[in-house]
Amino acid sequence: MRVILDPQSCQAYGNCLLTAPDVFDLDEETGVAIILQERPPAELHAAVEEAVRSCPVQALTLED
Repeated sequence: MRVILDPQSCQAYGNCLLTAPDVFDLDEETGVAIILQERPPAELHAAVEEAVRSCPVQALTLED
């Protein structure tokens, strides 16, 4: 699994960070999400999938 972020779409709601804090963070300067682990380990896949679903602006996608 690979996590992809569209920084232009991100509105800094922070849902991803709340759902999967080991994988996402917010940039302190811009407030936009950043990916800490582009290819998270299997034990984090469920949280990452939930984070992608919870993004209100669909700025996150997954690739196999």
